[in-house]
Amino acid sequence: MTTVSNAFIPVSDPGQAAKWYSEHLMLRTVTVSEWTAVLTGDGGATVTLMGPLSGIAAEPGLAWATCGFLVEDLTGMRDRLLRNGHGVSVVEGDPDTCLFFTVRDPDGNVLLLTDR
Repeated sequence: MTTVSNAFIPVSDPGQAAKWYSEHLMLRTVTVSEWTAVLTGDGGATVTLMGPLSGIAAEPGLAWATCGFLVEDLTGMRDRLLRNGHGVSVVEGDPDTCLFFTVRDPDGNVLLLTDR
């Protein structure tokens, strides 16, 4: 069996991005440097926010999600992001399979939030 352990997202400033992901997506910051920031949630997988000094070839502002963020309360998370001024998509999908919505981080990267 294979388990996904890490996803990568290009950002302009790892420290600032880590603050946003912590505050708005409720992820815990593991490490922050001038190159990257590593965050984790309850499942043990990590997301690495890759800054320009990391050497990553991708520019921030990805128009597609590099990973999905599983949230316990999808509607509550969407409402919270809306209250904080973030543009979010409508909830889409099939209640029997997966519901999801998207939001953009401050660097313009599309993030996918799912209920399973």
